[in-house]
Amino acid sequence: MDQLTVLVSKANSFIWGLYCLIPLLCGTGLYFTLRLNFVQIRKFAMAFKYTFGQLTLFGKRADKDGMSSFQALATAIAAQVGTGNLAGAATAIAVGGPGAIFWMWIAAFFGMATIFAEAVLAQVYKEKMPDGSVVGGPAYYISRGLKSKGLAVFFSVAIIMALGFIGNMVQSNSIADAFNNAFGVNRLLIGVIVAAAGGFVFFGGMGRIAAITEKIVPVMAAGYLLGGLYILVTHASHILPAFGMVFEGAFNPAAATGGLIGATMKEAIRYGVARGLFSNEAGMGSTPHAHAVAKVKEPAEQGFVAIMGVFVDTFLVLNMTAFVIFVTGAIDGKTSGIALTQNAFSMGLGSFGLPFVAICMLFFAFSTIIGWYFFGEQNVKFLFGNKALTPYRIAVMAFVILGSTLKLDLVWELADFFNGIMVFPNLIALIGLSKVVSEALNHFDEQGRLKPNAK
Repeated sequence: MDQLTVLVSKANSFIWGLYCLIPLLCGTGLYFTLRLNFVQIRKFAMAFKYTFGQLTLFGKRADKDGMSSFQALATAIAAQVGTGNLAGAATAIAVGGPGAIFWMWIAAFFGMATIFAEAVLAQVYKEKMPDGSVVGGPAYYISRGLKSKGLAVFFSVAIIMALGFIGNMVQSNSIADAFNNAFGVNRLLIGVIVAAAGGFVFFGGMGRIAAITEKIVPVMAAGYLLGGLYILVTHASHILPAFGMVFEGAFNPAAATGGLIGATMKEAIRYGVARGLFSNEAGMGSTPHAHAVAKVKEPAEQGFVAIMGVFVDTFLVLNMTAFVIFVTGAIDGKTSGIALTQNAFSMGLGSFGLPFVAICMLFFAFSTIIGWYFFGEQNVKFLFGNKALTPYRIAVMAFVILGSTLKLDLVWELADFFNGIMVFPNLIALIGLSKVVSEALNHFDEQGRLKPNAK
């Protein structure tokens, strides 16, 4: 197992390194930014209106025809905002220095254009199943748009493995870790409880998934941001120096921490961009499954909403983690991952810090389990139809329980590997179908739809 871990780790170092996925993902974002004339800037105000003009905890129940636009966004954010926002940001800082956050911002900025394209294509190529339910995602726009069934099947298998099974093991392990550290609760017990709660949502279908995510996402994001904001206010004098650390660290990582972290600029870029993309999932092909089922008049409308998903994930939630770490002075050159985040919140909130992070981790990771389950479900339907849904749901629950008890070095590496390989067919489709994206945005502009579709 150790040898396999090393082998997969080496493969990931190349796939997620500076010469493979990072330039491909950022390059795709740059391409769409230019082709769509900086859509993430031009349409940001409109994206805000479409998103928060529909904000509700009790929207109309989703049905076979799909979800509301906000419910689809909530499901996407449920997947985006997870352990990466708590542990991923801390890892990037610990390894790449404070400057890694600057490169996260750069990746997220271009990622907004990429995720706009993903959401538009998901809307354009969504389909109806024989039972009348709506499905969509990269497998559908790859098979229908690119006319490549083989590439679509490859993507579907990769994402089911990456998110539905292996990724959800990582999420349940994070919850078990946090609660075991904070409260001493048995890890297996946590796994069983999380799996049972997940099963309740899974077997309720799209309607229950939408109902849960539209409630969890706003509440968990607001709770985490308020806790972090309290720390920032009480450490206000350290905020401007923290910005200085970020900008200085982007180009001279060692100087930003006085040599405490021996990072290079290459490491700052690599870990900042990689962890940022892993967190907001722009270009990875996951969130289009949620955006495909949104009920909107124009595909571009859901593209605007998708832009706001990256903004919330990176510029709000992930940034909060980073700046809490900076202003509390939690960086010690030794601690990384969730432990660094826990230390920072403990410094800022005292004895409440550890349980606060544990509770946030529960909501963040559980919501990700729901979102990732749903993404996998769309691909199970693509490959096998509805007949395979019950075995898939049971399998996901089993992986959640298993993940809560295991040492996850290999599982983390496998998750990164399958996450990486599923990106390639998605990027091929995005570039190959870029004309469709441009036409959808141009059509929206011609129609002059300026008001949110919130009525």
